[in-house]
Amino acid sequence: MPRLPTPPEDLGNLGPYAGRWIARLGDRIVGQGGTPEQALWAAKSARFKEDADVEYVPTVQPLAFSERLQQVRSVLPEETPVYLVGGAVRDALLNRTTHDLDFVLPGDALAAGRRVADALKAAYYPLDEARQTARVVIFAADGTRDVLDFAMLRAPDLEGDLRLRDFTVNAIAIDLRQPQALLDPLGGAADLLARQLRACSPAAFTDDPVRILRGVRMAAEFSMRIQRGTLKEMRQAVGELHRVTPERKRDELFRILEGPQPASALHALEMIGALDPVLPEMRPLKGMQQPPPHVSDAWTHTLDVLRNLGTLLNVLARTFDPDAAASLWIGVVSLRLGRYREQLEAHLNSPLNPLRSLRGLLFMAALYHDAAKPQTQQVDEAGRLRFFNHDVTGADMVAARAHALHLSNDEADRLKTIVRHHMRPILLANAEEMPSPRAVYRFFRDTREAGVDICLISLADVLATYGSTLPSDVWERHLNVVRLLLEAWWDYPRERIAPPELLTGHDLIKELGLKPGVQIGELLELIREAQIAGQVTDRESALALGRGWLSERGGA
Repeated sequence: MPRLPTPPEDLGNLGPYAGRWIARLGDRIVGQGGTPEQALWAAKSARFKEDADVEYVPTVQPLAFSERLQQVRSVLPEETPVYLVGGAVRDALLNRTTHDLDFVLPGDALAAGRRVADALKAAYYPLDEARQTARVVIFAADGTRDVLDFAMLRAPDLEGDLRLRDFTVNAIAIDLRQPQALLDPLGGAADLLARQLRACSPAAFTDDPVRILRGVRMAAEFSMRIQRGTLKEMRQAVGELHRVTPERKRDELFRILEGPQPASALHALEMIGALDPVLPEMRPLKGMQQPPPHVSDAWTHTLDVLRNLGTLLNVLARTFDPDAAASLWIGVVSLRLGRYREQLEAHLNSPLNPLRSLRGLLFMAALYHDAAKPQTQQVDEAGRLRFFNHDVTGADMVAARAHALHLSNDEADRLKTIVRHHMRPILLANAEEMPSPRAVYRFFRDTREAGVDICLISLADVLATYGSTLPSDVWERHLNVVRLLLEAWWDYPRERIAPPELLTGHDLIKELGLKPGVQIGELLELIREAQIAGQVTDRESALALGRGWLSERGGA
């Protein structure tokens, strides 16, 4: 019978065994392992005639788990073995907060999930009745939610179940009745300490190819190195990614895009050949040269845009990190646009789909902003390489990929709008004069909320285009244009974007004798633009403008 953990303060010379199970004969340690069974087996191998005592040596710092753990334990029968597995245990070792808890048990997982849901007054969803998998979702008063998944063991015992998982750092468990004692048969805790990502078995990626994407994402998220053998197995299984459903590809892709290092992760996917099965439009960008002022090929430029975008979002976050503004150009961004930190946070916290963040969508748009350059490139009469209408063609490309990944229509439309208009701030900054009120109005008329996203991507785009050759006057002017646009959107929306309605279509029909049709929409838009420019201020002047416009067109 395994003994209770030794208190951390009483570890003494057991420190090297922290987080492991040991087998003792008196004061002598004769075996150790990741589970009581492994420790006992090791002891029997060395001293097969003697019965050793098995105990757990705790980690120096006690593991902190969600309060949900105690709630689940109190609801389920004492005699029911229930284990917390995977990411929640890994995150506890990293002292990270998690709201996703995965439980496995040898019995009826559906019944266990239902019992927990009823006791906690939570939502219950049977995910897969055949495989005995259920989900419990608990919504907190602050808007956060905890997701508790219950599943039946996929093997005769816990160790067998853990060996069927993806990576050793996700194959660590605890018994709910003894939450401070790790059950770690594959050495995942040691791999976590060494920042090494290792597959649980050679068949891990052929069993479930989406683990290739997950492995790259986890390596980037946790700053881990993929073990050489595991990397080889990932490359060998890339051809199996076609078996993965679009929804699962999408979910892993967005977790990459929402993560701390999306550019590094995407570069890693490209290096092992796993990007093509997910985002085939990216391959033609690699090695495609671009004319000055571009300093890199199209693929490197795209990755640099993603890196710069991440830096910009960090600098403009409400909890500002001064180290992120170490670059002179980025520091100026903080000074010029820092006043909009709260508005940017609220904007990014307004997702179009509750399952995916707007941040992830923003990075996907940045990924596709130049995706159509390879198919639109041509050489003009002066011998200069051009990419006419790459924004229009790229908008259709990203919308098609969004639908292929089963994103929502709203998400597809937002992506299409961003890519279609991503050049607008750059073109405005290249003009001789600062944008006129009409130009600002037209920008947001065409882009709406996506205009904010476009401003952010355009900043990252300019930084990536010039690199270290960026002239200060170019950057200064571009920042001024972006500030003017954001100022209009957040500070003066009534004056510069959505002026009060002076006339309706019904008014035009009544006062000017128009008939329903396209002409009414054109005239209303003309009046709005005149309002923005200060040329029309009331109903009478709006009607006068309408009469003049009709007279010029030969109307009444």
